[in-house]
Amino acid sequence: MKNNFSNMVPLTEDSPKKQETVCIFGTGDFGRSLGYKMMQCGYSIVFGSRNAQTSSLIPKGAEVLSHTEAAQKSGIIIVAIQRQHYNFLAELTEVLQGKILVDVSNNLKINQYPESNAEYLALLVPGAKVVKAFNTVSAWALQSGTLDASRQVFVCGDDSNAKQVVMDIVRTLGLTPLDQGSLLLAKDIENYPLQLFPMWKFPIYLSLGLSAAFFFYCLIRDIIYRYVYEGKDFSFFVAISIPNRVCPIVALILLALVYLPGVIAAILQLYRGTKYSRFPDWLDKWMLCRKQLGLVALAFAFLHVLYTLVIPIRYYVRWRLNGYVISQINSNKTDPFNNVNGWISDSYVALGILGFFLFVLLGITSLPSVSNSVNWREFRFVQSKLGYVTLILCTAHTLVYGGKRFLNPSMYRWYLPAAYMLSLIVPCIVLVIKFVLVFPCLDRPLTQIRQGWERNSSGS
Repeated sequence: MKNNFSNMVPLTEDSPKKQETVCIFGTGDFGRSLGYKMMQCGYSIVFGSRNAQTSSLIPKGAEVLSHTEAAQKSGIIIVAIQRQHYNFLAELTEVLQGKILVDVSNNLKINQYPESNAEYLALLVPGAKVVKAFNTVSAWALQSGTLDASRQVFVCGDDSNAKQVVMDIVRTLGLTPLDQGSLLLAKDIENYPLQLFPMWKFPIYLSLGLSAAFFFYCLIRDIIYRYVYEGKDFSFFVAISIPNRVCPIVALILLALVYLPGVIAAILQLYRGTKYSRFPDWLDKWMLCRKQLGLVALAFAFLHVLYTLVIPIRYYVRWRLNGYVISQINSNKTDPFNNVNGWISDSYVALGILGFFLFVLLGITSLPSVSNSVNWREFRFVQSKLGYVTLILCTAHTLVYGGKRFLNPSMYRWYLPAAYMLSLIVPCIVLVIKFVLVFPCLDRPLTQIRQGWERNSSGS
């Protein structure tokens, strides 16, 4: 997307607050976008360029000078050029002495160079104070103002005062600075934008793996088995029936996996007698992606609802219903209403509706715009207390759906249980362990441990 900065309204002399002058090396898309955003916030901008001529793309009110002249006008220099063009900075060592150099560069692939671009810049200009920042914000977001999805700015550097200056600039631009530590962390910050959904990989891969496993499981039981033993072709089940079995199964298992690491952590804390011992890395990573697991589970639950809504209009369902009605007419007999089956059917639907409602509520409260408007106690109540209620309702929904079929031998084709039976294993384990943990004999010491109390033991 191209923007003509000559058409944009520059900051006027009557603006309520004028900030200091900032120099930007580079007049590319990001340098121009950042310069315009800073001018909107009151900064005076001077661009350093190989071609010291003003063009129509440069924001109005900004100067364009040579690199040396531009650097002399400011103590803060934003280096908005690619690493392969850094070499000229070594010639400006005297001019850049003691100045803050903000490296905003990214690479084309993860770990492209032995050291980070910011560390390389610090080696080229040893007298400067190098700070890594702004590499996670896109030029398009700065131009369009759509910063909701990329408001966080990771900042790192070895000079604390220089970092503070850069973080103040970040705040002035309406962004959120996150101090990541020393310049040694610059490589991680540079790798971050290159990672495709870093916190979503495990939930997505797990959900796809579960979906594939249960899809083929249902394919064997519901299509291949019937074709082998009954000679009937139910291959059309692949379109609606099997996906409508897989989606709720995956949703329920993923929802249970959101709360399973919590009970595992509680057991570890009780065993160790302290909360200050580090969890295993696999458990730490698991706990960090619980939000993503829950949202993926909610997506599968949505698919289940959509598939369920189209059931009445399916040809196969209407054909079976018509056949059932015709058979009653031919036999001149109407099956009496079964009150027990009526209760089971309505209970099954009611539990599904309530479970899905709370599921959606959990998803809404996990959004930053909503979670930021509630305090920690309220957020914990929704995500923990109501979360377990949701898991109970969804598990009960599946149990009621099974009803008496759990003991029906015909449900075990090739001695394989129905897929929904397998989906109950993880949720039931989580609920049973959680039920045990709420007993006062375990809940009381666990609460004390989480409040900082330590039991004298080798694990303390």
